[in-house]
Amino acid sequence: MTAPFELSDDSVVVVIGTGAGGGVLANELAQKGVSVVALEAGGRHLPEDFVNDEWDSFGQLAWLDPRTTSGDWRVAKDFSGLPAWIVKSVGGTTQHWAGASLRFQDHEWKARTTYGDVDGATLLDWPIDAAEMEPWYTKAEDKLGVTRTGDRPGLPGNNNYKVFEAGAKKLGYEQVHTGRMAINSDENRDRLMCQQTGFCFQGCKWGAKWSAGYVDIPEGEATGNLEVRSHSHVARILHNEAGKVTGVEYFDKDGNLQMQKARIVCVAGNSFESPRLLLNSASDMFPNGLANSSDQVGRNYMRHMTGSVYAVFDKPVKMWRGTTMAGIIQDESNHDPSRGFVGGYELETLALGLPFMAAFLDPGAWGREFTSALDQYENMAGMWIVGEDMPQADNRVTLNTEVKDQHGLPVVNVHFDDHPNDAAMRNHAYKQGQAVYDAVGATRTFPTPPYPSTHNLGTNRMSEKPEDGVVNKWGQTHDIENLFISDGSQFTTGAAENPTLTIVALAIRQADHIAREMGEGNI
Repeated sequence: MTAPFELSDDSVVVVIGTGAGGGVLANELAQKGVSVVALEAGGRHLPEDFVNDEWDSFGQLAWLDPRTTSGDWRVAKDFSGLPAWIVKSVGGTTQHWAGASLRFQDHEWKARTTYGDVDGATLLDWPIDAAEMEPWYTKAEDKLGVTRTGDRPGLPGNNNYKVFEAGAKKLGYEQVHTGRMAINSDENRDRLMCQQTGFCFQGCKWGAKWSAGYVDIPEGEATGNLEVRSHSHVARILHNEAGKVTGVEYFDKDGNLQMQKARIVCVAGNSFESPRLLLNSASDMFPNGLANSSDQVGRNYMRHMTGSVYAVFDKPVKMWRGTTMAGIIQDESNHDPSRGFVGGYELETLALGLPFMAAFLDPGAWGREFTSALDQYENMAGMWIVGEDMPQADNRVTLNTEVKDQHGLPVVNVHFDDHPNDAAMRNHAYKQGQAVYDAVGATRTFPTPPYPSTHNLGTNRMSEKPEDGVVNKWGQTHDIENLFISDGSQFTTGAAENPTLTIVALAIRQADHIAREMGEGNI
């Protein structure tokens, strides 16, 4: 075993964050013989550590460091300290994701060309396309064990799905099934098959659902080329007089500041922590933060257009039983501007337990009507809306120098205003979601507003031209050749699909590129 590595070893690739981007990148590089030090702010939680209790799990896994919010989004009012529901753990938010693994549609790589000029939006085409991504998507699907791809069957439908499917079919929807999920649906795999427990957001105690934390990270460590340092909170990235990054400073689990040298640094801290790190690393040479000559670091924050629809029926549904999000209607995900908006959305089954329903769905706003619905929780069905939101220059992550974290570093402020396109799409989706349930005899339906974001995208976006974004088609920053972005913050646009599969595909592709460039001595 070669790991652990010395702090002074400047031959290593340092990966910051171990989620869908960083965890996969670290493993893929280690498999290619590259020495990797992965720094993770959270601790390590394996399947046996997960707890099947919503609030206990939230306390165990959620990233609860201070943050602030502004803008007209409901989150700024109701969850001002929690703009995102993401995870602080080895494996990042892949520990509690639902598993939905969808490819972008071809046109979504070229949103600017497809949608044209949308007033107030900073749409841009990705510098890559569907044909280039196809083989990487296949690799990602095989890694994650995505159902309905390769030889992998779909998951069974629970009661929540059966209600959803029946309503969808009555409306004439055709693209309706239990989804493409990174959850084992049969026994012919490395991991156990899904046991239908229903605690997908609390971490899968069976390990049936893919997570970088208990799949990719141990695989990488087994090569001897990967060292993971948990409870390591990165403070800033350092550089030399030539403007190349040379290492990172981080606080270890005892709060001591350490410095790890590096040949290459890859940032994968989600769409808040990644730009925050670049901005907190400002220097005389880079007064506006690293990789920020374009003033694009932190801008174009996207969170997907979201919301939920719940319905009450005469008979029990028990929506919480079975795989949480194994159910999708894809008919509305196409681009059809006759609906009054550009881009499209997916409808996916969703169940929250009573504690989260009460907290996240804000009964105060619904009064007696909503609390009486909770009395009929057994008879409820639910779905989540996820659609493409418009990037906007002023939807952005900035440093809040008035508020400091536990290490004395400025935290991020997350500013978000809905674009009119987002609002038009949400209203259409509410109408269709309610119609699905009305078609099968719902006694009441409840369109419910978005809760803290889980799909955080943009803020270090990919662009053909350096002035339009932060990174090139490989996730390599335009300004600094040995600094990469390896998470969803590099997304140019958000598409309608849940982003994890694309983050993983880009990480596999980036690892291939970095290893090749290192081998040729280019970086």
